[in-house]
Amino acid sequence: MSSNGSGVESGAVGIDVRRYRPADKQGVIDTILPIQREEFGIPITAEDQPDLATIEAFYQTGKGDFWVAVTGQDGSPTAEGRVVGTIALKDIGDREAALRKMFVAAPYRGRDLGVAARLLAALLAAGRQRGLRRIFLGTTAKFLAAHRFYEKHGFTEVTPDALPASFPRMVVDTKFYVIELG
Repeated sequence: MSSNGSGVESGAVGIDVRRYRPADKQGVIDTILPIQREEFGIPITAEDQPDLATIEAFYQTGKGDFWVAVTGQDGSPTAEGRVVGTIALKDIGDREAALRKMFVAAPYRGRDLGVAARLLAALLAAGRQRGLRRIFLGTTAKFLAAHRFYEKHGFTEVTPDALPASFPRMVVDTKFYVIELG
């Protein structure tokens, strides 16, 4: 992975990870909703997720941020690509954050492309740079591949009572993880 100086990380097969910008909004929704609804059978709409309508105000504040993986980028700051992955960092105070909205479209998953790993690497690097101590996340018990992915990347499981009071718990989340950044 290399950086071209504009905050864009270049990876294999023309997929880049970069900070979210307003023009990405529909691409984010078009990536996330089919995964939630069709793959995981969660009857949810974009309207049920108000954070998707206000990504800048909800995520890109404090020590938080939002990144996208895009195809078709040429590396220039104005180039637009198709969103194929997302990840968000929600500042929850006290130098802690929540990992949210990690989604990668099915054709772009797997170790060979490394899209999920690159998204997570961007989030963790930003968390360290911004002085975060811990990042928490919640997921459901049935997402076994996600559990393995997070554990492989240094997250450890924690009980719900170990979560900070400011952690934004989702009703569907039953399994929780944390990574210590230092």
